[in-house]
Amino acid sequence: MLVINVPVVEDFDDEKQEWIVTESFKLEMEHSLATLSKWESFFEKPFLGTEEKTPEELFWYFEAMIVTPNVPPKVMLKLVETRELIEAIDQYINAKMTATWFNEKGPRRPSREVVTAEIIYHWMISHNIWLECEHWHLNRLLTLIKVCNQKNTPPKKMSRREMLAERAKINARRKAELGTSG
Repeated sequence: MLVINVPVVEDFDDEKQEWIVTESFKLEMEHSLATLSKWESFFEKPFLGTEEKTPEELFWYFEAMIVTPNVPPKVMLKLVETRELIEAIDQYINAKMTATWFNEKGPRRPSREVVTAEIIYHWMISHNIWLECEHWHLNRLLTLIKVCNQKNTPPKKMSRREMLAERAKINARRKAELGTSG
């Protein structure tokens, strides 16, 4: 969850010659499958993908991310007017949110499947991932789904060439360790 303080009222401090925040509003936001689902139900198009979002669509997504109840409209206006807050939200959305990493061998072909909230819900159901995870950070949830896919897929058999290369590598290491020529 992202917690930010949105400055609502600022005054100028004559002594320090700078603007100071005199009133702020604490805003809690989440980038999750639940948020994605709300956005897709409103705009009736996939959120994840290559299509650029309009400022209105992004503003609506920010509103859908808000978990804090009864947010005054002036807070939302200040939120979208403040560059630092927009950057903080963007960093939060793009954060990895997990320690898991994947050893990707070779170039990956991008999938042509259009991923929508319903597709992600299907993945969750097929892997028996509990529904409460819909409120996890979306990148963390997608990582869990990817882990489930990899763990449920039988290991890929090595080709003859890969097997011979692996054996040659092991033999070379053993020769070096034992100081022999073969």
